Amino acid sequence: MSSTTRWTSADLERMPNDGNRYEIIDGELYMSKQPHANHQDVCAEILGELRDWNKKKGLGKAYFAPGLILAEDDDVAPDVVWVSNERLGTALKSDGKFHDTPELVVEVLSPGSVNERRDCDAKLQLYSRRGVSEYWIVNWQERWIEVYRQDQAQLRLVNRLVESDTLESPLLPGFACSVAALFET
Repeated sequence: MSSTTRWTSADLERMPNDGNRYEIIDGELYMSKQPHANHQDVCAEILGELRDWNKKKGLGKAYFAPGLILAEDDDVAPDVVWVSNERLGTALKSDGKFHDTPELVVEVLSPGSVNERRDCDAKLQLYSRRGVSEYWIVNWQERWIEVYRQDQAQLRLVNRLVESDTLESPLLPGFACSVAALFET
């Protein structure tokens, strides 16, 4: 008889500080190495664009790699998030982590099939069932962005943007960013 380990947030607290990123999705442990410098550059560009827009609009706040604890067995660290002022007050707790979903979550893909399955499948399902309004999957190597939006309680692909496109969102009034600019690293 075999048993499957179901990982929790408490288990993450005991993980070594070894430079790896540990996340739990539906009780399954995922580990990834430090990302490529280009991955980090793209995250910084997206964060910068969101922060610049938000300075003008004042509608919320963007964060880089925050802790996102949605349940004891759903504890992740997305690359970038944006959360509205209304949700910020209840989502961000005294431990410095979010305990409710931000409206926008961005994952920049790291190379490798395991990393892609985590971000394109497991996290897409997690963010969908937890009510994230919009999810961007960014591929810095192939230079495209997939935009998913909630539709009938599920995140659905609405667009795949390439370098010649402009990234806009009904979630972020007045936000517009050249996709090519995000990849100029």
